[in-house]
Amino acid sequence: MTRLVRPDLRYHSSWAEAVREFGDTAMHGSGLWEIDRGDLAPATLERHVSGLLAAAADVPLDAEIVPCTYFWIVDEDDRFVGYLALRHRLNERLLEEGGHIGYAVRPTRRREGHATAALRLALDESRELGLDRVLVTCDQDNDGSRRTIETCGGVLEDQRGVKRRYWIDLTG
Repeated sequence: MTRLVRPDLRYHSSWAEAVREFGDTAMHGSGLWEIDRGDLAPATLERHVSGLLAAAADVPLDAEIVPCTYFWIVDEDDRFVGYLALRHRLNERLLEEGGHIGYAVRPTRRREGHATAALRLALDESRELGLDRVLVTCDQDNDGSRRTIETCGGVLEDQRGVKRRYWIDLTG
């Protein structure tokens, strides 16, 4: 069973495997924009985990950064399989292309239902934050993510550049 957990050092081994697996591709929802992928030591992860956990604080931030709860997607064996970010509100950039929820599943664990399960769990978390609807986006050529979003109730509003923009109503 897929679960969302808060970032934690106990996942270091499977997390490091996943980062190596992602290679140079984007790890959407990770919050790890500045990570040195050549240094995946436990101490490195420890520094990043504290920052990820602090990002959920609903304190005044600049226009580019909004409060965000970071989750890690784990499987039934309690192994790291991906990232999920739940942004508490949108700024201009997120309204255009990022949305409330961003996620990525490690390449070898795709097509197993983890993204769909994680997005459904994130919708529950969104309701707890008091959100009535959430924006989720994906690249126009990402059929897997498009199917995930549509399966979870996403209704296409439009496409801006290469991003498809879906709204999911949480009130129904």
